[in-house]
Formats: sequence, structure tokens, C-alpha cells
Amino acid sequence: MTDSFTQGGTTSPSAFPCGGCGARVEFAPGTTVLRCPYCGHQQEITAGDRRITEHAIEELAALPRKPVGSIGNYVYACQRCGARTESSESATLCQFCRSPLVMDPNSTGQIVPEGVLPFLLDQRGVHEALRKWISSRWFAPNALKKVSSAESTRGTYLPHWTYDSQTYSAYVGARGEYYYVTETYTDSDGRRQTRQVRRTRWYPASGQVSRFFDDVLVPASLIVPPDKLDKLAPWPLDRAVPFQPQYMAGFHALRYDVEPEPALDEAKVRMSRVIHDDCRRDIGGDEQRVEAVNTNYTNLMFKLMLLPVWIATYVYAGKNWQVLVNGGTGEVLGDRPYSKAKIAVAVLVALLVVGVILYFVVTGQHHHTTRTR
Repeated sequence: MTDSFTQGGTTSPSAFPCGGCGARVEFAPGTTVLRCPYCGHQQEITAGDRRITEHAIEELAALPRKPVGSIGNYVYACQRCGARTESSESATLCQFCRSPLVMDPNSTGQIVPEGVLPFLLDQRGVHEALRKWISSRWFAPNALKKVSSAESTRGTYLPHWTYDSQTYSAYVGARGEYYYVTETYTDSDGRRQTRQVRRTRWYPASGQVSRFFDDVLVPASLIVPPDKLDKLAPWPLDRAVPFQPQYMAGFHALRYDVEPEPALDEAKVRMSRVIHDDCRRDIGGDEQRVEAVNTNYTNLMFKLMLLPVWIATYVYAGKNWQVLVNGGTGEVLGDRPYSKAKIAVAVLVALLVVGVILYFVVTGQHHHTTRTR
């Protein structure tokens, strides 16, 4: 088994042939084996003594970038949605919009991932997760059921940058402490009353907090909105392993669009939210104001990590809809249309129920009046 290489502008494919029948094997989610879809022969993936390595941010400029395909053998571009994908397949469809992919002539080298969270959820597991998600969407059209079919789901590794840092933060703010005063007022009957009213007394506050951040994740692709990927969290990163191309067999992998430098800025924003909460806890009291925070980041480390996502796309009313499934936990996040027919039926049923209730209420009142007479 060899990695892909470029020669004369073309990419030479590396293959993982079956030891039993010679067909192409695929990674079996939830295992550490490559399995032949035809004869069932299995081949173990061995990591040897390799470990996931993190790099100091100062090493970024010197970090090697693999020519053309850093993960798969071929680099494709979708002419419709712009997704740039690496795959060992010679022809395929875009996993996001189901449009044909074409070879990307402008592909360039990228940093090779250090780690990968292999798919833990197989096709059967993802279909069960989708079935449960679909059953909970009461007002979705029946066409939504199609997303659970085997033909509509595709496993794709999405790139993420991870950052570690020891932080030291100095803050300035204020601590609010409650106290109560007695207030006299006149009630609606004109009587004089008293009540306790809460007030806040503010005191200046300042101090320092420190925290070590480990594996702060920043999505490295713009094809899937970062807020969607964030909602798929948490990821079982304790199951991550050193990157090996065998884990890509039978799957796609997106190339990163976001370079590590701007991703670091986003990581600091994410860290700052946690640091802000640390400052509030350090201030104490009943209320807190954090007016300024100055943070020093030391021992900054980073790496590129691939995370597994099952992607289902379907067309309804002329529009593409997308459902994402965390390939490690089964968490489902999806866009869905609303069925006007189902909503109309629900409204009619609700009106009918209200009408029946009103009928019995009015009838009961009439019978009561008749008996009284």
C-alpha cells in the first residue's frame, strides 16, 4: 500500500486490495479493520508506534504540505456548491448537493492530518438515528422519510483545527452585592403598606485567573456552517487515532478552506468565552461585571483533525435539504420542510376537538338550567 503521488500533473491512485478476492476493501465503522464488501475478508489496520502529534504554532511555516492530495488520491470540486473533496474513487457525486464532481485542476498541497476520529456509527446505526429523528418531526412531509435510505447517506470526514494553550488572564470589573430596604406604598384600596425592595451595591474588583485549554475545536471547512458543526458536538475525541489513509477507504474527506492562522483567532474567541465565565466566578458576589480582560497565551499547540459526519441530502419542492449525523455519537441535526397538508389537518383536528368540547360544555349548561327550572 502506497500513498498517492503526482507525476506529470496526474495523480497515481493508491489502492487497498482485498487479500481474499482482490476487490477494493472499505473501512468498517466501529472497528479497526478494512472489510471487503464482496467476500467479507478483513484486514487489520495497525498504527504501530505512531502517536498523534501536536505542533507548536511557531512551526507552522516549516510544516510540510503534501502535493495535491493530502488525504485521498483525487481532488474534486463541485461546480454547484463549491465543495472541494478528496477521495480514492475515480468518479463520484457531491455529498452535499448530489451534483457531479469534476477533477480540480487548481488543487494545491495541504497539511496532512495528524489525527482522525474514525466512524463509529455504521450504515445501520445511522439509518436508525435518522429514523428516530424523522419520527419526531411531526409536521414534516412524507418525503422526509427518504433520507434514511442507503442511497442518500454518505460518510464524510470534515477537517477541524484543534488548539491547546495555557492561559493567564488579568481582569478588571465589579462585584454586586444585594441589600434590602423597606419601602412604603399605597395599595389599590388606598391603604398604606410596606415591602422589601432589593438593591445592588457595587464594589470594584480585579484579579487573575488561569486555565489550560485542550483540543479547542475550530471547523476548517466553510461548506458546512460552523454553528451547525458546533451543534453536533460533543465529539468522542478520546477515540481518535493517528491518521492513516486506510480510515478513508470507502469515505470522502473535505479539504480545509480555513488556514490555521485565522482559525487560531477563532479559537481564542472561543477560549475567551470560558475565561470570561472564570472571571465572573472569581469576582463572586451576587452579580458581576467584567469590564476588561487581558489574556496571555503560552505553549500554543495545534493540529489538523478529521471528524466523521454522515451527510444525507434530498430534494423537496425544488430545494435541497441536508441532514447531518455525528459519525461518533449519532447526534442528528437537520433542515426540514413543513408539510402544509399535515399542518392544515392538525389545525382542522384541533378545531374539531375544541368544537366537541364546546358542544358538551354548552349542552351540559343547558341540561343544568333545565333541571334547575
